[in-house]
Amino acid sequence: MSVSLVSPLFGSPAMEAIWSDRATIAAMLAFEAALAEAEAGTDVIPAAAVPAIAAACRAGDLDAALLAEAAATAGNTAIPLVKMLTAKVAGHDGESARWVHFGATSQDVMDTGLVLQLREAFKLIEADLDRAMAAAAALAKAHRDTPMAGRTWLQQALPITFGLKMAGTLDALMRHRERLAEARPRILALQFGGAAGTLASLGDKGPAVARLLAALLDLSLPDTPWHGQRDRILEAASLMAGLVATAAKVARDTALMMQTEVGEVFEPAAPGRGGSSTMPHKRNPALSATILGAAGLAPQLLAAIAAGGSGEHERFAGGWQAEWLALPDLARLTGGVMARLAELLEGLEVRPGRMAANLAATGGLLMAEAVQMALAPTLGRLVAHDRIEAACRTAVGEGRALLDVLAGDDAITRHVSRERLAELLDPAGYLGAAGVFVDRVLARYEAR
Repeated sequence: MSVSLVSPLFGSPAMEAIWSDRATIAAMLAFEAALAEAEAGTDVIPAAAVPAIAAACRAGDLDAALLAEAAATAGNTAIPLVKMLTAKVAGHDGESARWVHFGATSQDVMDTGLVLQLREAFKLIEADLDRAMAAAAALAKAHRDTPMAGRTWLQQALPITFGLKMAGTLDALMRHRERLAEARPRILALQFGGAAGTLASLGDKGPAVARLLAALLDLSLPDTPWHGQRDRILEAASLMAGLVATAAKVARDTALMMQTEVGEVFEPAAPGRGGSSTMPHKRNPALSATILGAAGLAPQLLAAIAAGGSGEHERFAGGWQAEWLALPDLARLTGGVMARLAELLEGLEVRPGRMAANLAATGGLLMAEAVQMALAPTLGRLVAHDRIEAACRTAVGEGRALLDVLAGDDAITRHVSRERLAELLDPAGYLGAAGVFVDRVLARYEAR
């Protein structure tokens, strides 16, 4: 997702900064500086070479435009970056320039730089994920016992609570948070293998250099270089795509509940948000629409990364290169989605009155199962089902309340009084274990 008019709509300034050209160059230079320090610390290169290399890496003033132009010829960004860095070091210290990028290969620089950027991206994602979780928890607690229509196949099914809906969201978000924490050591791992993954150019010092390099960059040390195994990148992409999918579920439900005829919730209002260029009365689900737009792209980016994992031998031709485009764009989208999800949940307006009105819209049909289950022990489940189903058809066909139809059926009132039927048709009395489920999720959230 290149920086454009729509970048602020689908991304976030902080995430854009992480994947900017400047940040990408800085991540690769961080690898080069740490490599020199690790090799000096293991007596591979002279310690005297480190200050000049580190100083050149810290300056971070390599020309991004020239680097991009050279990359088009070289085939990747690392080759021209190393040439430019070497020339820069040589301008101050010709002897130290001999030791730039010693024993490493382009993929070491680029993959480890990518991991360093992913680490920063995860921090942003987790911060907004924590905000979304806190907002969902507050909504679940506040509306633990607020009845609303549960819907299956877009039709009213049985009453649930809005608290249960929000607890389900919180439950999913907590699982994502746990997955991110559990996957961090696997994903945020050093890639350092040299030309073909053996570090042969460093003799018997390769493992020691790798160990120190990982420590300097605060990355985990894998058992083998992973340049030919892209599951770490795929896992990162899958985690982000999963977050987008869960956010999209919230967004779609919100947009549906915001429909004029439903009106059960509203996105947070803000000047200029959700309006229409021609219809002053409109309050559109703008945050939800942005999340859903990103959700339409995320699976395609994930698919591109997954397809690239079946590359050839020790270094791929095509699959690895596709990651350079797909993964940053997926991270940008995920960052934007999580920021908007947090904003949506933090400011969500809930309308319990509209929820109650919608529960009553069917004239009691929503509660038919409750009456059926009350009659099942005496009539048998199937007989009770057929009797209540016939009553529902009568109520719909004659435009009558289900209570009146049921109360006029001697076969039913022989076992259940009208007063009891009225109790059975009250949505608040047929919420099952909704409150228990909400309490379980909130207890786990609070225990975190």
